[in-house]
Amino acid sequence: MAGRRLGLLALVLVGCIASSVSPAAAFGTIDSGGQHREHERLTRAALSCAGGAGRDAACLEPASIDVLAGHDREFGGVGAPDSDEISDPAAHCDDADYLGTGYPQTRQEATAGLMDCVDHLRMRFDEAVGDAQGLLDGEGQVVAAEGRAKCNTLEAFGRVLHGVQDFYSHSNWADEADPARAIGPDNPPGLNLPGPSAVLDLRSETSPVVPAELSTGCYVLRDEVPGVGECEGRVTHAALNKDTGLVDPGTGEATEPTKPRGMVEDNFAKAVAGAIAESRRQWQDLRTELTDRYGDDQASAMICALTHDDATGDCGGQGRERLLAAGIGAAVVVAIAVMLVRAHRRRRA
Repeated sequence: MAGRRLGLLALVLVGCIASSVSPAAAFGTIDSGGQHREHERLTRAALSCAGGAGRDAACLEPASIDVLAGHDREFGGVGAPDSDEISDPAAHCDDADYLGTGYPQTRQEATAGLMDCVDHLRMRFDEAVGDAQGLLDGEGQVVAAEGRAKCNTLEAFGRVLHGVQDFYSHSNWADEADPARAIGPDNPPGLNLPGPSAVLDLRSETSPVVPAELSTGCYVLRDEVPGVGECEGRVTHAALNKDTGLVDPGTGEATEPTKPRGMVEDNFAKAVAGAIAESRRQWQDLRTELTDRYGDDQASAMICALTHDDATGDCGGQGRERLLAAGIGAAVVVAIAVMLVRAHRRRRA
């Protein structure tokens, strides 16, 4: 009976977010057209109990990670932007390109483009925190039919992960320029920095400090090097992205890059490592924000519901147990106080 219940729960969860396959200009979402479901594999390597996150008590169990990362033809939360936000540069951290004095876009304009992405991801992060409230009933208990709230929370958070992962692929934060070629729009400088990035502090309400040479790529449908149309004379997505290659969903090992920038030095592996570190930071920040907004007890129950496949069975009694523990603790304190008062009275007598 328990196995059947888990099976039904898994079917509900993996059916939360399904999309038809669309082309994508980001870390891959599908398993064709040169893509290898890179977003899914990154997310699994970062947060799945079956992957490198298995040592973390807050890792996601199989059906839960399916909702977040996707599975087979289902995009999952992390793939959702490639279904309905594929043309929105803010969802993918595009169009924040810059290459010094005389460039068609100023540093200020590039930073404004980057802040469009950061603000968009902050909005999605806040959505996830707000949607998590639906995981609990009025008494702070995990609700029996928490599936929709779980789907909504993991979809919103998945959209956060998509954007922050794209930041490492679409920008020069983690990579290096080709040392065999001159610096220019087709070979912008690389910052060679690790993740997580201070630029992606989504809990903050202030603008981050943006390195002067930070650039993402200008993107139009005809994505080429050199750029055409609005991207003429600019650093393009095609010149800078490190979108495709093989990512081990268990270890996060990155091999066989297929994009020119990704094949320079260890650029693809660095982008993958940065994206995984960033995904873990965002998951930690989400848990911290839940605690700050809802308190330790409710946040603990919410996190349990998000990470466990049988949330009702595994997490349903958490609030009651904590209330019972608190009641027992209070009773013990009162009992000790009574004993001390009586002992004091006997000594005086």
